[in-house]
Amino acid sequence: MNIHVVKPGETLMSIAQQYGTTPQRIITDNNFADPNMLTVGQALLILTPDVVHIAKPGDTLGGISVMYNTTILSLLQNNPHLATSPILYAGEPVVVSFSDEKRRSITVNGYAYPYIHRDVLLNSLPYLTTLTIFGYGFDEEGNLIGGIDDQPLINMALEFQTAPIMLLSSVSEKGTFSTELASKLFNDYDMQNKLIEQIIATMKQKKYRGLDVDFEYVRPEDRDAYVQFLENITEKLNAQGFSVNVDLAPKTSADQEGLLYQGHDYAALGDIANTALLMTYEWGYMFGPPIAVAPLNSVRQVVDYGLTEIPADKILLGIPNYGYDWALPFIRGTTAAVPLGNEEALALAQSVGAEIQFDELAQSPFFRYYDDDGKEHVVWFEDARSILGKLNLLSEKQLKGAGYWNLMRPFTQNWLLLNALYDIEKIPITQLSQ
Repeated sequence: MNIHVVKPGETLMSIAQQYGTTPQRIITDNNFADPNMLTVGQALLILTPDVVHIAKPGDTLGGISVMYNTTILSLLQNNPHLATSPILYAGEPVVVSFSDEKRRSITVNGYAYPYIHRDVLLNSLPYLTTLTIFGYGFDEEGNLIGGIDDQPLINMALEFQTAPIMLLSSVSEKGTFSTELASKLFNDYDMQNKLIEQIIATMKQKKYRGLDVDFEYVRPEDRDAYVQFLENITEKLNAQGFSVNVDLAPKTSADQEGLLYQGHDYAALGDIANTALLMTYEWGYMFGPPIAVAPLNSVRQVVDYGLTEIPADKILLGIPNYGYDWALPFIRGTTAAVPLGNEEALALAQSVGAEIQFDELAQSPFFRYYDDDGKEHVVWFEDARSILGKLNLLSEKQLKGAGYWNLMRPFTQNWLLLNALYDIEKIPITQLSQ
């Protein structure tokens, strides 16, 4: 596996010849918006197949998997485009295995809304241990509020041996986290039990496998009450065979100030929950100054602190699957960045002829351009290099795995890089009917 950064004057053919591969292989593995345009500074993932099957008339993924003593799931991981186009044509190359040795097995979670595009989800599911569906809330009486069309996603997840996870949060109808509603729940034991009963009934009915607890902006005075709530819900769900994950703000110390941080007790919450996601993203955010969304130096600080409070084999590292486009100059309170996908950012750089740069400290790519009105913009996003830095951190710190926020935008390069480095844990086939 190599990551090639495009230099001036290079072509797809010259790069392919350098690595002994084909232009089509590079196009497929990096999902180009326009394969005729390379951008200087663009990171290309170059994979080296070890065994390739050339499809014959009548070949199927099932037949090929038997022929090579592998699985259909493994073939889909090596050839992600086949998840949405499973019908093979004669002469089509199907990668059975790559030459790189994988490091170890990890857990991979991805968050999605029910309206995710079907093909985007299909291209992600082969690489997911769990799929967390956003999401459920509750009212002031402790009644579970859902109304989301989550059953199709649950069914699709199970087809790919991916565990569907229900998400509970205090997000109000306005789309923001309600500190008041969360506080009421944390301090009312009867309300909690009423809600938990409804959660368990819903999870059993819909075949969820676990719960993601996402309470953000918890009041500092509710810190201990939040811990007691998590203990209550985890004890009851674990007794029913369900796992519980807690989402934690990206803290760098126990006494870090700010409403986002003070209500999250890393040690206590991490001890209770089965797993803990560190939300290591949004340093660069919609209303903030233009910086990397998840600068590796800052991510590392959060992980280092997290490991002083939570065992490594419980920690999931948050990874962003998006970037932002800021109009300049940035004016706090006025400027609002536009979110965009990583493949979308690359297509934008190609269309405006921008050269992609790379910040070595943040380990993140960015570029500048001028729009049709002559206004300057800067775009920070993720590519194979920035993702590699985060995935390397998983190995260095021996973390349990990763959690992607979120799956709503395609990022083929990421999934193939992840697959090249790690085996992804899946629900055993024998447990799918349970």
